[in-house]
Amino acid sequence: MSGKRNVIFAKNEIYHLFNRSNANESIFVKKKEITRSLNLMSFYRFNQSLRFSFFDRLPEEQKDKYLEKTLGNVPNVDILSYSLMPNHFHLLIKQTNEKGIKNYLSNFQNSFAKYFNIKNKRFGTLFQRPFKAKHVESDEQLLHISRYIHLNPVTSYMMEFENLRSSDLTSLQLYLDKKKSWVNTDLIINLIGSVSKYEKFVKDHVDYQRKLSKIKHLLLD
Repeated sequence: MSGKRNVIFAKNEIYHLFNRSNANESIFVKKKEITRSLNLMSFYRFNQSLRFSFFDRLPEEQKDKYLEKTLGNVPNVDILSYSLMPNHFHLLIKQTNEKGIKNYLSNFQNSFAKYFNIKNKRFGTLFQRPFKAKHVESDEQLLHISRYIHLNPVTSYMMEFENLRSSDLTSLQLYLDKKKSWVNTDLIINLIGSVSKYEKFVKDHVDYQRKLSKIKHLLLD
């Protein structure tokens, strides 16, 4: 894909990011590929002195020491929600450092592409360029887009909502587990009031989202 992106990424602003594989190739299907992508999403929130491929080969004790130092730094981005579909991904991200989003997406996509290509004896570009981005302009948009992202596998008829609770394909389970994780759930939960209210907000709108009547102009795919 060619062309320029019109969105300017500003510090402390929130964006809905989307990208698709070239030729709609299925890339987020196998368990190892999904796990790898989530590890990369978490790892590259911060500036790193090691590539993930090197980090991943360290003994567990050295990994823990390295991460302890890294996690003390300010991240370049806060991940608010994600979803992985067979041939594309969605991210809801707050930029916390200048150029944080561009660096983050570059590191994530390049690292996953190298992994995927080597694993599958594949050559060439994996993701379309440039990735798509939409600035989130209000709290209402933030809630609607987060719900849309979390319900992607359901509205695509990949699974029912109950299965989504335990799926790694979206960050919804991290919201419902009420545990600290690499996804920042506090902003959206505080906005809506509680975990139970957010769960209801997402669950009650499965049919509504399939129509996409209210939020279609906010979406990227």
